[in-house]
Amino acid sequence: MEGLVEGVDRIASETSFSGAIRVDRDDHVLVAKAYGQAHRGLSIANTIETQFGLASGTKGLTALTVVSLIESGILGWDTPARSILGSDLPLIGDAVTVEQLLAHRSGIGDYLDESDEHPVTDHDMPVSVHELAETEEYIVVLDGKPTAFPANERFAYCNGGYVVLAVLAERVGGTSFRDLVQQRVCGPAGMHDTAFLRSDELPGRAALGYLSSDGPRTNVFHIPVRGSGDGGIYSTVADVHRLWGAFFDGRIVSQANVARMVLPRSHASPTVDYGLGFWLPGAGRVVMLEGYDAGASFRTVHDPRSRVTHTVVSNTSEGAWPVTKHLSEFFDQPLG
Repeated sequence: MEGLVEGVDRIASETSFSGAIRVDRDDHVLVAKAYGQAHRGLSIANTIETQFGLASGTKGLTALTVVSLIESGILGWDTPARSILGSDLPLIGDAVTVEQLLAHRSGIGDYLDESDEHPVTDHDMPVSVHELAETEEYIVVLDGKPTAFPANERFAYCNGGYVVLAVLAERVGGTSFRDLVQQRVCGPAGMHDTAFLRSDELPGRAALGYLSSDGPRTNVFHIPVRGSGDGGIYSTVADVHRLWGAFFDGRIVSQANVARMVLPRSHASPTVDYGLGFWLPGAGRVVMLEGYDAGASFRTVHDPRSRVTHTVVSNTSEGAWPVTKHLSEFFDQPLG
C-alpha cells in the first residue's frame, strides 16, 4: 500500500477536506484518519469516532430493513403500497409494489426531485424543516405528487419512494422506523454509533454539517430535523465498515437476499447500475452507497472480490468527492 496514506493526506490538504476516511482490506485497517473540524465555532476537531450525516447513504439501511421485514413475513416483495397506505397518498397507483419502490422503478412523483439542476445548498424542503421529525409527518410533503410514469416502466431515482418504504415499514412493523433500523440492521451489524439524530440536539461526538469548506454556516435550516427512509442517519466510518461485513456475511438478511439486492435491476447511467438500495458501478464489479446533501457528502465502496472497502464522509456539501475519487483510482474501483 505504498503511497496510500501520502496520497490521501495530499488530497485532503489540497481540498481543505473536513471529515473522516477509512480504508480496509477484510478486517485489516489500512487507513483511518480524520481532518478538519466537527464544530468550527468551538474549534472541535473531527476524529475517526465522529458521527457524520450519511445523507442518502441511509437508503441502503432502509432497503435492508424492508428486506428483513420481508424475510419475517411481515411484508412481501409484491405487496402493493396501496394496501398499507389506506386513504393516504391517493396518487400512488394500485400497481406500485414494495420491490418497485426499492428499485426506484415505482414511477411515483417525488417530493424532492434531484433531476432538477440546482445547488444542493438551496432551501428545498416544501415545509419548515422542524416539522419533519417523525416518519408519518412526511406524509404532508409526499402528498399531491402526480405519477411520473407507469410502475416498473423504467428507473428514476426517487427520494419519496424511500420515505414511502419507511411509512410502510413503520405501519406493519409495530414500532417507529428508526427503531426498526436499529433492531433489524444496526443491532445485527454491531453498529452502535449509528442513529437518526436530531440536527437541533446533536450529541457531542456528532459533526455539524457546513455548507462550504470554510464558512461558519451550518445546514440546520436545509434538511429535516430528523431523517427517515431517504436520508439523515448519522454514523461513523467504523460502523460503515461493520455494515459491509454484516451485509455480505448474511448477518442482516440471508445470503440469497444479499445476492438479490446486488443484482443489477436498472441502468442508472451508462456505467452505473442499481439493485435494491445499492449502486453497482462497473456492471456490478463493486457495490456502493453514497449521499449528497447540504452539509453532507458520503461515499463508501466495497469490492466483494478483493474485499477492499473505502469510506469517505465529510461534514461539508462537496468535501468527500476528491478523496473518494482518488481512492477509487488507487484501488482501480470503477465509480462510473
